[in-house]
Amino acid sequence: MPVLAHLSDIHLGQDHGGDGGARAEARAARVMAYLEALPGPVDAVLVTGDIADHGRPEEYAAAARVLASARHTVLTCPGNHDVREAYLAGLAGEEPSAGPVNRLHELPGLTVLMLDSSVPGRDEGRFDEETLAWLDTTLTHARRDVPAVVALHHPPVPLHQPTVDRIRLQDAERFAAVLRCHRQVAAVLCGHAHTGAATRFAGLPLAVAPGVVSTVTLPWEGGPGIAFDHPPVIAFHVLDEDGRLTTHQRVVVG
Repeated sequence: MPVLAHLSDIHLGQDHGGDGGARAEARAARVMAYLEALPGPVDAVLVTGDIADHGRPEEYAAAARVLASARHTVLTCPGNHDVREAYLAGLAGEEPSAGPVNRLHELPGLTVLMLDSSVPGRDEGRFDEETLAWLDTTLTHARRDVPAVVALHHPPVPLHQPTVDRIRLQDAERFAAVLRCHRQVAAVLCGHAHTGAATRFAGLPLAVAPGVVSTVTLPWEGGPGIAFDHPPVIAFHVLDEDGRLTTHQRVVVG
């Protein structure tokens, strides 16, 4: 059964109280140290965007260092705080490009598609025609005998947190239409919300990763809207042989 560790929104370089980004890097490093120390393996670590806070080269240099793993395959996609050119050069080790960063990863028993839902200069997400065509073509030619998960940054449905809902994925029905054509897709994974959530989209399970750098509070909780004193949280996803997704969340302390 494939097992995925899922984290999101590490925001390296985020200045908190004049610390120059030290807090954000320490929290991301704590999460990675926890994953490195797991007694059992995971099939991959997924990081669904907002890796950098400003999209600066030095933030991706820090990300390359912090996210490096001696044990696990680490897969990433951009978020709205990321800058594609710097992301590709500093984290992926590729030639800079302004086009969407979409990647296929074939793991033992699982296909993972990491999609770029970012819109340069905007907080909300949107898939351009290039990305939707890539998704459709890639799934058409992907292995049919193993499940696939599709990961992106922006949630494609409302999560009942007004600030997040205003900047979710736009025109999500176009995305759903592609997913419905490919029966091997078992789940959709995303981040952006800084709060863990589970719902459905396009007839599939949708799992939203909690935030690492901070937690967004919900309207009925009150509070500041963004809580910086909550510990980082990550998710573990397990895909059963029948394609059923089970998600566990883990608070990372220490």
